[in-house]
Amino acid sequence: MSEHTIVRCSFERHADAILEIFNEAILHSTALYDYNARTRQSMVDWFEAKRTGGFPVIGIEDGDGVLLAFGSYGTFRVFPAFKYTVEHSVYVHKDHRGRGLGRTVMKELIAAARENDVHAMIGGIDATNAKSIALHEQLGFKHVGTLPQVGFKFGRWLDLTFYQLLLETPAHPSDG
Repeated sequence: MSEHTIVRCSFERHADAILEIFNEAILHSTALYDYNARTRQSMVDWFEAKRTGGFPVIGIEDGDGVLLAFGSYGTFRVFPAFKYTVEHSVYVHKDHRGRGLGRTVMKELIAAARENDVHAMIGGIDATNAKSIALHEQLGFKHVGTLPQVGFKFGRWLDLTFYQLLLETPAHPSDG
């Protein structure tokens, strides 16, 4: 892999690149169960949700400052008892897949989760995405369930698998 830098992404610097990566995934894959390309305004809302939730957006830039991959996590479910659980996602620019960037972002997200006292990380992965499933398994995630035929895209039913990583944090969980 060529020279790269791990960065905390910002709207000002990275919104357009993240939007491009999202939209390529929406239009050409089952990595996202969306049908329509997102707008720049959606990035305003997305970054604001990350900021207010205290959720990281971690990216990898090449030597020229071009964003190659990014990942984040956010609320798993809105009920308060889920406060120690997050759902994460990682996306790699189509021209840079297969170079270990996803693994690097995932390791950074896991480290950030530990720092933020997260206990469980959940990845919802399309069941046909063998590379993402293999990556999650290599990083210690366990398959915890499959929801058959919960999505419909590209003229076919999609099964959604869930992978979970339990962390040793927080040291002192509490109710409320």
